[in-house]
Amino acid sequence: MTSAQTKPVIFFGIGKIAEVIHYYATEECNINIAAFVVDKKYKSTDSFLGLPVIDFEEVQKLFPPEQFDMFIAIGYHEMNSLRELKCNEAIDKGYTLINIISPNCKLPKHTKIGYNCFIMPPAIIHPCVSIGNNVFVWSGGLIGHHSIINDNVWITSCANIGGNVSIGKNTFIAINATIGHSVAIGANCFLGANSLVTKNLEDDKVVITESSKPIKLTSKQFLKFSSFSSL
Repeated sequence: MTSAQTKPVIFFGIGKIAEVIHYYATEECNINIAAFVVDKKYKSTDSFLGLPVIDFEEVQKLFPPEQFDMFIAIGYHEMNSLRELKCNEAIDKGYTLINIISPNCKLPKHTKIGYNCFIMPPAIIHPCVSIGNNVFVWSGGLIGHHSIINDNVWITSCANIGGNVSIGKNTFIAINATIGHSVAIGANCFLGANSLVTKNLEDDKVVITESSKPIKLTSKQFLKFSSFSSL
């Protein structure tokens, strides 16, 4: 894991993802955020959460990398490749990319983790897990022992990854998805909500579970004919 943060931090992004991560950065990680940046063509405001919003193209002049670090706080657009691109651009500008990991996650000692990772409590991560660069793990996500999470992966809330699993680069794992023990998931895979994967997946595969169909009764009719209302 990275060492304790000492420099103020610039956040890339001003969307809902940035707002959530900002909360954990400031409220639980005691990170000093100096400003937000976005690409000039997408800049729609001069301030966000009480801080200035500046053009990414001008960031080095106003907030030089010798004095500031950066975090790329955007979503899983284009199978996480947009966030990956912005990480690379920030590094090319000379910035160190930090991790934002709530201390309430209580990661096991010696957990291997790259840069620009966000882990939200109460994620559960077993010992002997390796996490690459630019990996986001949302609340309730489980990563089993001896699993390897490669770069640019997004693990949504309550997703379950068994032990000794390998997750390929730029894969998206949706809410409540489950991956069995010793399964290998390829790169650029999409695992939908409530999906179950117990066999290896090649690159670029999609696994989805059909949404539950509503019954013909209205909610009032259902309560009338069921024992639910007597519980």
